[in-house]
Amino acid sequence: MNQTSPVRRAIGRRAARSLTPAVLAAVVVASAACDSSDTSSRGTARSTRTVSAEPTVSPRATESQRTQQELAASVSAEVERNRQKAVTTLKGVKGKGDAVEDVSVNGLAVKPSEQFRSALVRVTNPTGKAAFYAVKVDFTDSSGKVLDSVVLGFVDAPPGRTVSQHANSRKAAGVKSFPRIAQAERG
Repeated sequence: MNQTSPVRRAIGRRAARSLTPAVLAAVVVASAACDSSDTSSRGTARSTRTVSAEPTVSPRATESQRTQQELAASVSAEVERNRQKAVTTLKGVKGKGDAVEDVSVNGLAVKPSEQFRSALVRVTNPTGKAAFYAVKVDFTDSSGKVLDSVVLGFVDAPPGRTVSQHANSRKAAGVKSFPRIAQAERG
């Protein structure tokens, strides 16, 4: 059995590596030459073509910005509608409401320079169907005085799942305050 030396194997590998680009180029040229032939007969492959048209004009920055502003306005309007529905729901509630056990709140750490106080409000829907939740969060100081109240509306909280929103207060900014659930009602 004829064995090749390690030097001959290394030279052979280098030769194969140097031939690879040349062989690849030859295959590309050959396929291009074959592609120019008549391909109208059955059974011949056609070249790949783009299915969708390329955009002729790229969108201007002002169009994107306006669209983003419209989206932000739409989201703000939806949040405000949910808040108004929650305010209406809580008007008829006596006491803390029927869903206080389903709601929790955690104050979020803030820097003294921030312009609002924020709390994370979580609602867990224990029922078997999606439900609307109206939640009122009071921001109180260390003496228990209410600095601000924020009302949130949770639309279609899924059954058996937890959803969350931030309650933000500008009035409680810069003051050591504590968020508390004042009322919670399942609608």
